Amino acid sequence: CDEHELHPNVFYRWQAKFFEGGAAAFEQESSRELGRLKRKVAALEARLARKDAVLAEITEDYVRCKKNDGIL
Repeated sequence: CDEHELHPNVFYRWQAKFFEGGAAAFEQESSRELGRLKRKVAALEARLARKDAVLAEITEDYVRCKKNDGIL
C-alpha cells in the first residue's frame, strides 16, 4: 500500500470484493468451458453413431453377399 500510495482501507475493500466475486468469475469461465465440452461430446457422439450405422450397413451387405455366394 505504501509503495503505491494506497490507503490500506481501500486495499482491504478491494480484497473483500475480490473474495466475494472472484469465485463467481471462475464459475462463469468453468460454465463456459463445460458448455463447450458438452457441445464437443455431443458432436463426437453424433459422429460415432453415424460411423456405427455405416459400419452396420456395410457388415449387413457383406454377410448378404457371402450368403448369396454360398460361402455362409
